[in-house]
Amino acid sequence: MSFLSVVQQVLSGVGSTLLIFFSTLIFSLPLGLLVAMGRMNNWAPFRCLSPEGVLGKFKPVQLIIKFLISILRGTPLMLQLIVWFYGPYYLFGWRLNAAWRVGATIVGFSINYAAYFAEIFRSGIMSIDKGQMEAGRSLGLTHGQTMWSIIFPQGIKNCLPTYASEFIVLVKETAVVGYIGMTDLTKAYSTVQSRTMDAMPPLIIIAVVYFCITKVLSVIFAKMERRLRESDRR
Repeated sequence: MSFLSVVQQVLSGVGSTLLIFFSTLIFSLPLGLLVAMGRMNNWAPFRCLSPEGVLGKFKPVQLIIKFLISILRGTPLMLQLIVWFYGPYYLFGWRLNAAWRVGATIVGFSINYAAYFAEIFRSGIMSIDKGQMEAGRSLGLTHGQTMWSIIFPQGIKNCLPTYASEFIVLVKETAVVGYIGMTDLTKAYSTVQSRTMDAMPPLIIIAVVYFCITKVLSVIFAKMERRLRESDRR
């Protein structure tokens, strides 16, 4: 097998890796924010109905969410993917196919990372001084308006390095999808290695691809941090 053919077969898994990465971000970030609101007893739907937040302080919601987060963060993502993929078959007798393999992967990743992003959102929001909320309310803003206009933007900025780290970890953690038969970069490497019986060329290629993806993310977040620091000085 020629080197060009090895490169092409290894790179065949790039599409799946990027699909998982972007789909996870699209679904897990808003879900993580919603979970963070419930975790802090600031349940967003209730806040909209009750600007003063009377209905937002619903303790059972906080306890349930805290318990679910502990399960999602305390068990391996690989195990969660296996449950999502095979669970419908054992529970409902659904037929497993390629479409559900992709769906189960996206669902599993999104829910797992929503738990992590929820804790990042929560830590960012709680890092803001309570005086900011009081100042917003004194200006006539509702709790929700103060949260979205003042508290939330500052919390996001404070946790930007943490988001960058999680995004990079997400790229590398897509390698676990091979356990449910989905072809990503790592799975493509295993296929090529089994055919060529030579581990080093495909291993080097996959390492370079992962490095390039994570490097691009690092550069993007570094530029964002610089712009935020410059905006603070103005």
